[in-house]
Amino acid sequence: MIVSPFRMPGSLPAVCEASWPKDVGIIAMEVYVPSQYVEQAELEEFDGVGAGKYTVGLGQARMGFCSDREDISSLCLTVVQRLMEHSGLSYQSVGRLEVGTETIIDKSKSTKTVLMQLFEESGNTDVEGVDTTNACYGGTAALFNAVNWVESSSWDGALLRHTLLTYLKYNYNTNTMLVGPNAPLAFERGLRGTHMQHAYDFYKPDMVSEYPVVDGKLSIQCYLSALDRCYSIYRNKIHAQWQREGLEKHCSLEDFGFMVFHSPYCKLVQKSLARLMLNDFLCHPSPDTESGPFSGLEAFRDVKIEDTYFDRDVEKTFMKASSEVFENKTKASLLISNQNGNMYTPSVYGCLASVLAQHAPQQLAGQRIGVFSYGSGFAATLYSIKVTQDATPGSALDKLVSSLCDLQARLDSRKKVSPDVFAQNMKLREETHHLANYIPQGSVEELFPGTWYLTRVDEKHRRQYARRSVSDDRPLEAGLLASSIAAEHIPSPLKKMPRIPATTAGPEVLVISNGDH
Repeated sequence: MIVSPFRMPGSLPAVCEASWPKDVGIIAMEVYVPSQYVEQAELEEFDGVGAGKYTVGLGQARMGFCSDREDISSLCLTVVQRLMEHSGLSYQSVGRLEVGTETIIDKSKSTKTVLMQLFEESGNTDVEGVDTTNACYGGTAALFNAVNWVESSSWDGALLRHTLLTYLKYNYNTNTMLVGPNAPLAFERGLRGTHMQHAYDFYKPDMVSEYPVVDGKLSIQCYLSALDRCYSIYRNKIHAQWQREGLEKHCSLEDFGFMVFHSPYCKLVQKSLARLMLNDFLCHPSPDTESGPFSGLEAFRDVKIEDTYFDRDVEKTFMKASSEVFENKTKASLLISNQNGNMYTPSVYGCLASVLAQHAPQQLAGQRIGVFSYGSGFAATLYSIKVTQDATPGSALDKLVSSLCDLQARLDSRKKVSPDVFAQNMKLREETHHLANYIPQGSVEELFPGTWYLTRVDEKHRRQYARRSVSDDRPLEAGLLASSIAAEHIPSPLKKMPRIPATTAGPEVLVISNGDH
């Protein structure tokens, strides 16, 4: 979710008309992961697949999931309120609120309107923005909307009303970001390479089902071809910018301190970094194949980029050649992906948060972060963020990094469940996510303190929510959750999901709904 700086009535001040707002970008970020997870190694055995299919082939260790107590609206309520509380930001200071998602529970009503209930006490209803939907790319489109709004005449700069952005798919993770001027993570103006095309690689034509239709091979080809095209466009733009500044150089991986990617699964990210090295190699006018990163690659000098999507020799060779670059620039971005699984719309921003969480402000200061966002169907953009040089204690960068430094601890505090409990929860979601006059069955006690949850869906499909007390700081118990359902082997739903290549509720307080107030 994105929040943008506030607009006051009237015309722009002269100073705003004469210049762009400075360093528009990400000021604050909040990440939410579910309180339960299943071990991927145990799920391999449960699903009857070969050992290593999920852990080695996909590069994932754990997968977080939600019960029927959480949906897109509850997750967005949780992460927005947490960001507002942790940042000390007033709801009156928000002028734009957008939700980027590919998960809908209403074919007309925006999730954003549900979130406006958080603003009621402040009296602030002057908040622009609605949902943006396009597979995993919806969040990036919403983010660009927020940045563009701050830089436009719609924002007068009198007060810093920020933009909130939330991304979500399959209700497994959500992120919120605060966007405004003088940001520690500033978007480099004019440096975006975008590729848009039509394909049926991954789509959701059945409105009753939460699961998509997936063409795995086509999806990988679309992803990699979009990466090639976006990187080419980005390099042309930054080269032109450098020429205007009197610099004659060509852009390569060396110009990025970090590279983060949309992560359907971790292994594809490693392959994507290798592919950027392949692009650098093929575009270099005279690469040194005797020493350095291109050493021993002369045999691949004449390959055609469009013929290499499924060339195992090229893939393995360039993954090996780029292994050190991957370790230094990209591996840290896979923390949440490895521990929580495919996050879809928030995926690339979970990767960005992972980088910030594992580096000191001094290590980040002055770096350029390359970001590749992809959404099936297909839409993609590669853009860059420049990190501020100011890493002093109490600086905006220091505050942003400090807010994420407990990310590993949050992941470690989740409760492990057995694969059969995971399968039962997914089966329950499949059977009930579209029902009316329904009371969720999941345990509220298993949710993290401060989590919003679904209390009921009435006969008109109107949803009501409550928040678990923030003061309930009791530690989560270790070990497995006991299933309250009779023992019955229900297969894990992972074969339905796009794995490319392949109780009683507690006290309900602060109840809000997506229907009548």
